[in-house]
Formats: sequence, structure tokens, C-alpha cells
Amino acid sequence: MSGELPGAPPPSPIPLKERASIVFVEKGQLDVLDGAFVLVDANGVRTVIPIGGLAVIMLEPGTRTSHAAVALAASAGTLLIWVGEAGVRVYAAGQPGGARSDKLLWQCSLALDPDARLAIVRRMFEVRFGDSAPERRSVDQLRGIEGVRVREIYRGLARQFGVEWRRRDYDPGKFDYSDTPNRCLSAATSCLYGVTEAAVLAAGYAPAVGFLHTGKPLSFVYDIADLFKFETVVPEAFRVAAAYAKGRLDKPVEMATRHACRDAFRRANILSLIIPMIEDVLSAGGFDPPAPPQDAVGPAFPDAAPT
Repeated sequence: MSGELPGAPPPSPIPLKERASIVFVEKGQLDVLDGAFVLVDANGVRTVIPIGGLAVIMLEPGTRTSHAAVALAASAGTLLIWVGEAGVRVYAAGQPGGARSDKLLWQCSLALDPDARLAIVRRMFEVRFGDSAPERRSVDQLRGIEGVRVREIYRGLARQFGVEWRRRDYDPGKFDYSDTPNRCLSAATSCLYGVTEAAVLAAGYAPAVGFLHTGKPLSFVYDIADLFKFETVVPEAFRVAAAYAKGRLDKPVEMATRHACRDAFRRANILSLIIPMIEDVLSAGGFDPPAPPQDAVGPAFPDAAPT
């Protein structure tokens, strides 16, 4: 019996920056039927998903996935992430392929050098807030300063959109127990973390090897996502929360937040920005990236040669 996938061979992966960002699926069976990647619901209705044109698919509870679907997603370079309800908890993630050891070793060498790590955290601070980090501060001290600034940003956005706000407070295991602004923020950040993880893996880096964030499976994802959070998903979360408070939503808040984030990603063309930003902040560590071996596997999403 042949191990090949049914249908025509998949084309070469589309560069990440040219893909749509994210799709959530729930309550159905993902499979490959007649060569197409489809979601089949309980009534047998097929919804075709353009797997090669997506950066990441978030699989919510009620989703089952066939071996053929996972294999096709891997060959197309699309990340599958198994998440909890509303995407607020990550259970497992696939590997889109193309990761190489040269970038990973560079990342690890920077994370293990205290001076390089501090320089990278300072660069992240500068990118995030638009000014230089205070001098003679440790990583832990910068983390505390960042926390104060982030709380002020939340309060400012709440005032801007007229949303009642107390603090960032949520339980990943009890999404519905949070107030509306926190539910919107949880749904919004899960979208951003999904596309950021896809970019981190596609570029050949390790999601767990962070610089400001440490000790979590997605520490580096949080580091990079935070550089885009307040220009993309956080304002959208507060906008949706304000619309909900005024009775102007015609869909659940988490769905409205995802749709708003999807549109924000498209406007910002975020998938063209994440990988260059990774290179930018890591370069602040002062170590030259190693040259790839001659027989190295190419990137998962190569850019086309200029014409």
C-alpha cells in the first residue's frame, strides 16, 4: 500500500507573508477527500479549507483530525494548533517543517549569554514602547517596569473606548467566568499567539527559548507577540467589548474578537513583519548569526527571487 497522499502532489509552500493568518475550526472531522483538505460536519457537509494559503489552523474542542489531514498540513507548511474553548489554552502544536539548527543554535547561544540576553530585552523594550529602556536595569527590573507600563496602556484603552476596566484577570480553564473585556483580550491574544508561533517555527526558532519570558512552552512566542500586541489585537478587544456593552454585537464576543483580529492582521500585513522583527531583536544581542551548512534544508516559506 502506498504511503503517498491522495490527489495531486501539493505545490511548493506559499511564503508566509503571502498567506492568510488564521482560521478556527470546531465540531467536525478534518480529512483529505478527493485531494482537498476539508472539514466534515455531523451531517456530512464538507467545507473546503485552503490549507496552503493559511499560516495556522486552530483546532477547538469537538474537532477530530485524520492522519491524512495532518500529513497534508505538514507538507503545505501550515501549523496545526490544538486549543481549548475560545483558544485560551494550547494543548499541542504541529511543526510546519523547514526548521534548521543554525537559527536555533543562534537563539540558544544568545539566551545563555547574560549580556546578550539583556541587550535583546532592552531592544524589545525599545520596540514595544518607542523609547530606550532605563540604564543599569536587570531583566527582572525591566520586566517590572514593563508591567507598570502595560497596566497604564490597558487603562488608557479602556478610557478611550468607554469600557469598565479593573485589571487583567482571567482563568485559562474557565473562560466564561471572566468579565467581557478579559474574555475579549484572551480571545484576541490567542489569535496573535497562533500566528506568531507559526512564524517562529517557520523561521527555525524554538518557541520555548525566550528572553523576557522564560520557563513556558511559548516563552519566545510571548516575547515576539508582545511587540505587536498593542498595535493590533488589544485595541480590537476593547472595541469589541465596548460594542458588546452597548448592545451592538450580533455574534458571541469571542467570535467577534477573532473576526476583528483577522481584519487587523490583514490591515497590518502582520505575517510580513514577524520574521524580520525576530531577526531585528536577536541581532541586538551582538552575536553574528551562524552561516547555514552547505547541505542545510531551506526555509519553510522561501521568498521568490526578485524579478
